[in-house]
Amino acid sequence: MLQPAVNVMVKAARAGGGVLLRNMHKLDALNVVEKARHDYASEVDGLAEDAIVKELRRAYPEYAVLGEEGGAKPGRGGPSRYTWVIDPLDGTSNYLRGLPHWCVSIALVEGGEPLHAVIFDPLRNELFTATRGAGAQLNERRIRVSERRELTGAMLSTGFAPRERKRVGAQLRAVEALLESAEDVRRTGSAALDLAYVAAARTDGYFEAGVHPWDIAAGVLLVREAGGRVSDFKGGPGGPLHVAFAGGRQVIAGNVHIVAPLQKTLVDSGYAKEFA
Repeated sequence: MLQPAVNVMVKAARAGGGVLLRNMHKLDALNVVEKARHDYASEVDGLAEDAIVKELRRAYPEYAVLGEEGGAKPGRGGPSRYTWVIDPLDGTSNYLRGLPHWCVSIALVEGGEPLHAVIFDPLRNELFTATRGAGAQLNERRIRVSERRELTGAMLSTGFAPRERKRVGAQLRAVEALLESAEDVRRTGSAALDLAYVAAARTDGYFEAGVHPWDIAAGVLLVREAGGRVSDFKGGPGGPLHVAFAGGRQVIAGNVHIVAPLQKTLVDSGYAKEFA
């Protein structure tokens, strides 16, 4: 049975997903802005976030909000220990080009640590949920990370964030090193779904730099509750959400056997050193 807060989050995610679905065939008419080089947003992102926040605040008006489009907003009555961390459309570039791989991501966070998570893929009607200490689910069925015990034969994913292009040479060297043993390295265009897929054992591991809290907040909890591990590129304690809030913005995720050799490869290839 889902927690009451998760039920509200699911309703909000479906409301945001509905906005995205209704507008996906009107892409030519959308107002698109370039927030930074190769980093785009559209009016649909804002409309979806508005629909999500409306549902969340109807149930919990006192909670703060941190959204990719709307920024930080206090709760009714002043500062709150709880914050909704929202990405209304993770995979905007995919969405704007008609590539069918994007999602809605919502987390409820306390002190930099996620308590509840929802990632919703409207096109596939796949709903990933997690609650701290209660496991992770896909469409209400329990999920677990993969059982692969080494990088040999692993299916990995990564991203090439627009704001990290100055380090792309080092990242490609890391990819080259990983491909000496891994089966493949995929780049899907959605950090939230990459993390959800690690949680569901569709991939064995994931790494990326340049992520923001709204990119990973829900996915971090999904991986943890599916039995996986998350860290920054140096294997630091505390989890990547703290790092994302602080500005370091690196994440590695996978099962306990994959994360250590993956992190070691990022160090040995010189990629992790780029963030010293």
